[in-house]
Amino acid sequence: MGQNFLKSELALRKIIEAGEIKKEDVVLEIGPGKGALTGKLLGTGCKVLAVEKDRELFEFLKTKFEKEIKSNTLILVCKDVLKFEASAYGLKSSAYKIIANIPYNITGAILKKFLAGKNQPERMVLMVQHEVAQRIIGNSPSAAKAKAGKKESILSISVKAYGEPKMIMKVDKRYFSPAPKVDSAIISIKNISRKNFNSPLEEYPKGEVDEFSTPSRKQATPQEGNFEAKFWEIVKAGFAHKRKKLSGNLKGLCQGASLTPFADKRAEDLTLADWIALTRD
Repeated sequence: MGQNFLKSELALRKIIEAGEIKKEDVVLEIGPGKGALTGKLLGTGCKVLAVEKDRELFEFLKTKFEKEIKSNTLILVCKDVLKFEASAYGLKSSAYKIIANIPYNITGAILKKFLAGKNQPERMVLMVQHEVAQRIIGNSPSAAKAKAGKKESILSISVKAYGEPKMIMKVDKRYFSPAPKVDSAIISIKNISRKNFNSPLEEYPKGEVDEFSTPSRKQATPQEGNFEAKFWEIVKAGFAHKRKKLSGNLKGLCQGASLTPFADKRAEDLTLADWIALTRD
């Protein structure tokens, strides 16, 4: 199975608290493993949809939660979450929560799929690698407490563009079995939406947006696209060469007047609001 299973009651309790779960909530759990978090979620009275890729663990969970499956309070799906379609199971945008101890090797892919996808959850509470959590928090109000670097990255901007990330707590590696090589952390992402992109930009038609990825010099400049597409074009160009100032990275993409306040800065120094301002001008 090759998984690390959470065994900290404190961490499980903090995850549940951060989810602010109500009985009428529908919660999507990714990678339930042996069901430690699943049991806590079901204990709140909410309905749980758990997606487990591992067939052996899926069969284990079917036996462990036989009663809950029969009562339809738990729907168990054996599937790769990256191939999972929320709409196929009745999950509508802003009408469900994702609360999970996710597989760390696909953290970026999970964030991209659900934050930038059509059926966004209203909230996400995730266990992730501690270093990744710090990068996501970036220069946020909780950064000092989280001892984060107070610098933004393309990952932190990619998350903040759609929601409000917060560090909940660090979880030492000894609280997993078997113990991994890295520490973990619980983060929450609240108020998930596309409100930051509610700005008309007629010259750019809609198209598929590709964020949460390493910037490339070979990106085609979209001749057409919407505000969201232009935003990501500028952000990815800005982070393409981390050592360079934005006057060089964004040359040809942003007009002189709009770029002037940021020309001598590097991408990591700009806030989400700064990137939005650059896109609007």
